[in-house]
Amino acid sequence: MGGGTILILLLSLFLNLNQHVAQATNLVFFIPTALTATIVNFKNKNINWKNAIPVTIIGVIGSIIGATISSDMNVQVLRKLFGIFLIAIAIYEIYSWYKMYIKEKLRHNKDI
Repeated sequence: MGGGTILILLLSLFLNLNQHVAQATNLVFFIPTALTATIVNFKNKNINWKNAIPVTIIGVIGSIIGATISSDMNVQVLRKLFGIFLIAIAIYEIYSWYKMYIKEKLRHNKDI
């Protein structure tokens, strides 16, 4: 879960911004940051072009489809879907942490 997710949540909860406006505001912050990171990583030769090109193409297509669908969507439905997304990400992160914890514990027990 990145900072944009938290920004959207804070903008919609504490500033009472419409979900569409909160997500658009997030994009205003995201685009320059992503562009800067891409330039720095390009200069440092950290980009694996074999993976980056398909991910970029699929990401652009997914963004267009998502924007088209969400622009016509009721704000309350969009907000609920975003909440479900946050819960799913939280469950995944907790599961990943738990799995890592168990592996570490098993490896520690083998070393004893």
